[in-house]
Amino acid sequence: MNYSFRNDYSEIAHPKVLEALAAIGNTQFEGYGKDKYSADAAALIKEKLNTPNADIHFISGGTHANLTAISAFLRPHEAVIATKTGHIFVHETGAIEATGHKVCTRDGTNGKLSVLEIESVLDEHANDEHMVKPKLVYISLSNECGTVYTKAELSGISDCCKKNDLLLYIDGARLGVAINSFSGDLSYNDLARFADAFFIGGTKNGALFGEAIVIINDELKKDFRYLLKQRGGLLAKGAAIGIQFKTLFTDNLYDELAIYANKGAQKLADGIKKQGYDFLYPAESNIIIPILPVDVVEKLQKIYSFYEWKKLDDKIAVRLLTSWATPYDKIDEFLSSF
Repeated sequence: MNYSFRNDYSEIAHPKVLEALAAIGNTQFEGYGKDKYSADAAALIKEKLNTPNADIHFISGGTHANLTAISAFLRPHEAVIATKTGHIFVHETGAIEATGHKVCTRDGTNGKLSVLEIESVLDEHANDEHMVKPKLVYISLSNECGTVYTKAELSGISDCCKKNDLLLYIDGARLGVAINSFSGDLSYNDLARFADAFFIGGTKNGALFGEAIVIINDELKKDFRYLLKQRGGLLAKGAAIGIQFKTLFTDNLYDELAIYANKGAQKLADGIKKQGYDFLYPAESNIIIPILPVDVVEKLQKIYSFYEWKKLDDKIAVRLLTSWATPYDKIDEFLSSF
């Protein structure tokens, strides 16, 4: 198998996470997320976010988190606003639509949704009961293009949502690399101030599996465990996720892993820039999308695995990811293979 730069979840889990799971392997615990490990993990997350009143729910994966949360927060006739590159629109097999909620899309810029685009969706659906009613804005941190919203951009979207009675929901599958991005200025507490709900990704940042849904808005908290159960997300062995998040949020491990992934991507991006190649989007996190000649792509594909993102005449934009476990010498080897 060629060395892979296709994703950031090819490695099973960080050793400390595996050690923690092994350590509780023969112990008994309360089921369905009511165990002490999940409680400890939730307390650590609240401390990190500085949100003592947040509700924390652990769930198996990102798509599961999105469809459960979004369907729980919306009434049957309400819809989501997202970019055309948004994960819920492109890569979740219509999971949101399958729950009965339309996803209204706009082009976005560098994978990011703007206030003007949100307002254009609202204008298009204004006071018309023959159309769905936009109610929730979906964004990703970091997004599918590897870019990260600035604090000013996120604040502006939050203000727009409050002004128009919209909910702001953040897909945080790669939240660690977003908060620790190359040039970002967001903090964990900013998420709690600007968003109604979001999730913190573990699967792509050192966990075996699992994400943490964080609900800030009190109006969204009621009966969420019922809806979590109904969508198959209330795991009998919820402690298996709780202990992972307790480990990741102890001694700053979660951020350390994200910083390592970002530094690897920065090293990769700098090396590609030095060889004279441009990028489709700004390189801001552990996802970079350089534009390479077809012959270079074909040469690299004989040695490495990665996705072709977009064909551009005689060139191809390719998507490269580094992870918490990517050996930097593999990056050096990749750069020397051009």
